[in-house]
Amino acid sequence: MELIVSAIAGDLANRFVSFLIKRYRSEEDLEGQMERLQRLLIRVHMIVKEAEARYITNSNMLFQLKKFVEVMYRGYHIMDTIKYRTLHSSRIEKEVSIFNDLSFTTSTSQHSSKRRSSISHDLQRTLDDLESVVSDSKEFVLFLGGCERLFRRPYDSYIYIDNFMFGRQVEKQQIINILLQDDPPSGPTVLPVIGGGRVGKKTLVAHVCRDDKVRSHFSRILHLNGENIGSTEHRPAITGRALVVVEFSSDVDDENWLKFYSSAKQMGKGCKIVIISRMSKISRFGTVRPIHVNSLSQDEYSYFFKVLAFGSTNPEEQPQLASIAKDLSVALGGSLVTANVYAYMLRKNQNVRFWLSILKKYWKMVENNITVFGEHPKDLMDKGHPVDITRLASSSAILLLMPPHSETDDSKRELPKVPFADLFADTAVLPKEFELVSGETRIPPYKRFVNLVTYCDNDKISRNHTESPSNKRQRLDK
Repeated sequence: MELIVSAIAGDLANRFVSFLIKRYRSEEDLEGQMERLQRLLIRVHMIVKEAEARYITNSNMLFQLKKFVEVMYRGYHIMDTIKYRTLHSSRIEKEVSIFNDLSFTTSTSQHSSKRRSSISHDLQRTLDDLESVVSDSKEFVLFLGGCERLFRRPYDSYIYIDNFMFGRQVEKQQIINILLQDDPPSGPTVLPVIGGGRVGKKTLVAHVCRDDKVRSHFSRILHLNGENIGSTEHRPAITGRALVVVEFSSDVDDENWLKFYSSAKQMGKGCKIVIISRMSKISRFGTVRPIHVNSLSQDEYSYFFKVLAFGSTNPEEQPQLASIAKDLSVALGGSLVTANVYAYMLRKNQNVRFWLSILKKYWKMVENNITVFGEHPKDLMDKGHPVDITRLASSSAILLLMPPHSETDDSKRELPKVPFADLFADTAVLPKEFELVSGETRIPPYKRFVNLVTYCDNDKISRNHTESPSNKRQRLDK
């Protein structure tokens, strides 16, 4: 009997020792992989930064640069996931009432969940991809040395982040290359820039128009409303080489477009037309392939939000805040306007309790909209549906946020305006109907992103969910 007990004890001891050895080796391997990951990210980021500082006219180089950017942000995302997973897990356990059975699981959060379940596989795949792009970068770096360097002012880097130009370098260079090409004999080049709502189409074109090469190439840059191009009075007489930017918020009659394009043929030699719209069918007016502006991937968006939220401070020195920022970037659903609004508040108050309170409030608001409307707030906004923001304002009555519109600084509005920070902090006395100023650009034409907010009851919310967006707005305005 003693021999049996001794044998069992010995076997258990051996298994325990074996377990400790395997765990130690696993942690040692992970540490080594993380060091490799960091070294590779430094090399790839250095190449990307150098590429962003040059004019690249070769389309194959731009395609390769896009691959560099994609794998780089994937690398940063997996590195943050591994770094902050312990902090994330402990916070989830403490806040089980908030995070348990959370029903706002979007495709993004589902993807993040799958990545966490196979972290080792994702890390190895990311390392392989980074090593592959680094090994393939020799020719790219060699050709990059022959590309003209951009002239950068110190102010530009500040504007880049504040106006959503993050991650759009390839698209920007593609547009510039087309604008600087010679026109075909048939008439001015028409370049469509197509993308969803609030993904940064107009900001991208605005940055293109501010580029030194573009400004020196064209004598005038004009901005027109697409709905007015059929009217003779809205068709300006253009002389000299001009760049005409036309924004379409709705479809336009083919006949009106042909009239406008016929008059554009009378413009000076070398004129170009850029049309901006969220509707793919507007691409039919283009004479070249459209540039598509898509939403940032979750990897890019997570990095973008962290940069905005921390500003000049170092996230490495505040791992708890970095972990909260990562979770909030998933909850925000990829909205650029929302990222800037929340990052502004976080940047001004880098306190763990404050950041955690923002995360909790936003997740509660998202969960409530999933329960009532069945969709994430960003998806509701993109479809023109109102969003229930009662949980954000801690209001006793239901508050509905209508889809945003923009306004210029000199426009006069009758409704009172409430800054988003005041609404969130409960420092404003809210009228029955008001306009929520959720964001503001810092370059001309200085537009604000403004949402109509109105009190609502449960009956209106029910009608709101079944009616068309236009009917919803009419009912809520009553």
